[in-house]
Amino acid sequence: MIAKEYVLQMARYNAWQNSQLRKVVKQMDEADLTADRGAPFGSIFGTMNHILWSDMNWMGHWCSDVPSPAVPKAASATLTPTYGVWDAERFRLDGRICIWAQTLSNVDLQGMQSCSSGENKQQISRSVGVCVTDMFNSQTYHRGQISQMLSGAGITLPVSDLMFLPEDA
Repeated sequence: MIAKEYVLQMARYNAWQNSQLRKVVKQMDEADLTADRGAPFGSIFGTMNHILWSDMNWMGHWCSDVPSPAVPKAASATLTPTYGVWDAERFRLDGRICIWAQTLSNVDLQGMQSCSSGENKQQISRSVGVCVTDMFNSQTYHRGQISQMLSGAGITLPVSDLMFLPEDA
């Protein structure tokens, strides 16, 4: 389904997008960052936390050195207490995702991934390629929610088009 080159590009894209997001939200005051905007995870910060939670959850399946999130999915919007803690965790995990992507082979992406969904009370098994695609797709989907909230707050959005991903990112 997917190849290592796709994973490498998506890992770089994820890190680039999060770097741009960090620069934008760093300028916001805490009240604006944590204001409930009617989004599924409440605020911009809550959605940022949910993305981090989801990435930790997936990477915990593939990398023994990535701990599972300390809170259940229902509390993912509260994963980190402050922007500073989120920023450090996001930077660290983005680097880990890039290193992981470099170590993959195309064969690794063909295997099966089994996991249980606490939310749906189901055990599922899918190809690793589908799971990896889901991780990157979910990141993009939720960053789109953040973009909508930032736009609604009158904040200029960073470039998000994959075609503008810098070669050195």
